[in-house]
This record gives sequence, C-alpha cells and structure tokens, in this order.
Amino acid sequence: MKKLHIGGLHIQTPIIQGGMGVGVSLSGLASAVANQGGVGVIASAGIGMMEPDSHSNFLEASKRALRREIRKAREKTEGVLGVNIMVALTNFADMVKVAIEEGIDVIFSGGGLPLNLPQYPGKNDKTRLVPIVSSARAAKILCRKWQKNYNYIPDAIVVEGPLAGGHLGFKKEHLADEAYSLDNLLEAVLEETGKIEKKYQCSIPVIAGGGIYSGSEICHYLGKGAAGVQMATRFVTTHECDADYSFKKMYLDSKEEDMVIIDSPVGMPGRAIKNEFVAQLMDGKRKPFNCPYHCIISCDYKNSPYCIALSLLNARKGNMKHGFAFAGNNAPRSTTLMSVKEVIDLLKSQFREAVGCADNMVRT
Repeated sequence: MKKLHIGGLHIQTPIIQGGMGVGVSLSGLASAVANQGGVGVIASAGIGMMEPDSHSNFLEASKRALRREIRKAREKTEGVLGVNIMVALTNFADMVKVAIEEGIDVIFSGGGLPLNLPQYPGKNDKTRLVPIVSSARAAKILCRKWQKNYNYIPDAIVVEGPLAGGHLGFKKEHLADEAYSLDNLLEAVLEETGKIEKKYQCSIPVIAGGGIYSGSEICHYLGKGAAGVQMATRFVTTHECDADYSFKKMYLDSKEEDMVIIDSPVGMPGRAIKNEFVAQLMDGKRKPFNCPYHCIISCDYKNSPYCIALSLLNARKGNMKHGFAFAGNNAPRSTTLMSVKEVIDLLKSQFREAVGCADNMVRT
C-alpha cells in the first residue's frame, strides 16, 4: 500500500478508522490503529454522555471528555490521530475548538456540510480539515465555499457510500441504487476534485469509505484512484474497540438478514443490526424518554418515538435490551474477535494477494 499524504502528514498505512459515536471509538481504539500506521479517530458525538454530570452539564461534560480522550490517546501513541465531529451536533463549535486546542492532527466532519469549519483554526494551528461528503455536488459546493470565504482548500475529502453504518447521507430509495454505489460516487468526486486541483494548483486526496471490509476491497478502491480508505465496522470486533463485549457480539452473531434500515429521530435513515429493540421500533412502538441533551440540531426530540443517543449509549454499555448497534452492511462478515494489529496485518496480506492476482491477470 502506498502512503497516504494529508496536508503534510505522512500516513504509513492508508487506512482511516472511521469515527463511531457515543463511545464506540475513543482513545483505546484510536491509539491502537495509529500505532499500526493508520489514522485512529475518536468520535465526539455523545462523548459527554458517559460523564457523571452529563444530565446537568452536558456541554462542559462533552468538552471535558473529548479533551481527556485526546490526551489519553496521545499518551498511548505517536501516530496520527483524528477526531470525527458531526456538523449536526449542537455543540459542534465547542468540539472543534477543543480538538484544535489539543493539537489533534485531523478533524473529519460530516453529518451535513461543514461549510464554516475553516473559520476555527488559527494561523499557527496544524490541524488538517477533512470533510465527509456523499456526492460530487457536495464536494464542489464545499470546496467553492471554503476557497471563497477562507482561501482554504480541504486537506483531503472522504466520500462515504450508502453501505456505511449509522446515519446515512442518502434517501432510502437511493441506498440500493447502483447509481449511488461507492464506485460511482468515488469516480464523480475524483473528477470534481481533479478540476479543483488543476484550478488552484493543489492536491486533494480522496478517501473512499462505506462498506469497505477486506484488503482486496482496499486494493480495488486504491486502483480506482482513491488515496486511502475509511473503515469503521471492520474495527468494532477488535479487543481495543471501546465498546462493551456485548456490543461486539452483536456483530459477531449477526447475519445478512439482520442488517436493516431504520428511521432515526434526527431525520436520516440509519443502518443497524436488528434485535428486539429495533424490531419494536420498526413496529411503531414508542420508547418514552426525557431529553437532557438535545445533542443533535435536527432531532425533533419532543415528538420522537425514542432517543437515539440514549439507545446507542445503552448498546455501547452492553445493555442491548434498551439499545441497538449501528453497523455497516458488512458487519456479518465479522466472525472472530481480533487485535487491531491482527486486523491490519490481515488487510495487508489480503491486499498483497489481490495485487498479485491482478498482476498475474495482466501478464496472462
């Protein structure tokens, strides 16, 4: 695998561990991935919910928790670390400021277009800014706005396809439409970024994500022109993943028919593993709750049938009766709990095998 270069960062293994919110990817997983040469990512969504004062002081608890997790990760690795910060968070600005103050290497931002993200870093800040998009049109709009308003071109762009886990930036009817496949999205985004690179004499690495699971798939997308890949689901079933074992076991026990699309209170479809809790939601049953957070801007919490944040937090803690696990489409392919090192080594081995097969095909 070639190195991934993001704004002067030289990443030995071109794999970005996708951010998984409400405590699934914290300092444990992020530092382990960074130690293997990839980019380890701490998710800021819901990070303050695990603090003892989260109900009464959610904003401060969130900042404190993010700061602590970044520092804990730094103690465990000298590798490249990132933070995933969703635009839809009500405390988006606070999370960005904390990440920059702590000197995080990269901020990945999706869940909407982070049109004002470049307004936060100062002249001496070294934090790289990487938006997550789901279309070439979004990439075009964002690059135009950043260049016009801040004279800033993204340090890289992640294009995320419809097979990803969690909240998806697509309409339900587009999820199985080949026109919206990651292959087609990547091609379109590369075409758009190519125009921008030519116009401004810059480099914008494009990272493919959403449903990538094996080394052969990494080979496929790097061959398509991606500079790297983003993988989240693949790292859930690792010892270092910060979620409870019961959460990981949902992945290990899952089957293809268990992967379902649910309606989220935040107004987006989400991919999850079906369990009793999800089945009840799909049957229209309400899960009464009080909301002390209002953590997502678009969440109509007063009329929502359940609290997405509390449900995900319960699952992260292993309480699957009162929660569920978001997961990518390939979650059922996870059958064994492994270390992050074992996963990375396996991905590299599969990659080399795929490259060898391709070379043999060319020679014959």
